Amino acid sequence: MSWWGKLVGGAFGFMLGGPLGAVLGAALGHKFDKGLEGLPEDAGGWGAGDQERTQMAFFTTTFSVMGRLAKADGRVSPDEIRLAEAIMDQMSLSPEMRKTAVRLFNEGKSTGFPLDEVLEQFRVECHRRQTLIQMFVEIQLQAAYADGQMDPAEETLLLHICERLSIPEFTFRRLEQMVRAERHYAGAGQAPRAAGVSLEDAYAILGVAQTVSDKEVKRAYRRLMSQHHPDKLVAKGLPEEMMKMAAQKTDEIRKAYEQVKASRGMR
Repeated sequence: MSWWGKLVGGAFGFMLGGPLGAVLGAALGHKFDKGLEGLPEDAGGWGAGDQERTQMAFFTTTFSVMGRLAKADGRVSPDEIRLAEAIMDQMSLSPEMRKTAVRLFNEGKSTGFPLDEVLEQFRVECHRRQTLIQMFVEIQLQAAYADGQMDPAEETLLLHICERLSIPEFTFRRLEQMVRAERHYAGAGQAPRAAGVSLEDAYAILGVAQTVSDKEVKRAYRRLMSQHHPDKLVAKGLPEEMMKMAAQKTDEIRKAYEQVKASRGMR
């Protein structure tokens, strides 16, 4: 049974406590904000249910923080709403899951949303798995660029989010560059348009400069493919519903690599 099935089935051993539990509970119309002490002993540890628990935390944090980010510049634009809906479409959410995602988005927009507490619990629930946390940041960057550019207020908030999640600024800048380049391959909810992608964008997706050696290009490609491998990410706690998003990213990385290979005459 999926994490969602366990959740709606009342298996509270997989229920989050703390601020994430309160946010999810509010979105579900329940009150699960009594903290972790009321759960079975193995609910917050590395025992049975750990993967489902991390998936639940990722889902909850993704959509609630996306709502907070959308409100960062003072208003939620139609593009930001469409981006959130496009991500829900990519995940093929059931009607009930989609309704919960929308409610989480709205929770994030609310004045009293406990951003720092949510991020701290998310970091703990992810067991500091950097590839998983970076995937979360990439999704938030996609949301920030939903209207074609990132507002200064959104950038400030994203840098704060990265600081809370122990993501260095240089890593954030690299991810930002990748997300901007990826928009030229396939924008959210749009058909791929790789034919018009520049070589500069291809290098940006791989996260390397055009001056690096062929060996470094191959190393960067293999590292990115490993980091974004859907099965590996799901095993670390990415919700299974997000596998399609991870697969799309690996496809974009592969296309960028093929373009760089061809330009260099690499085998």
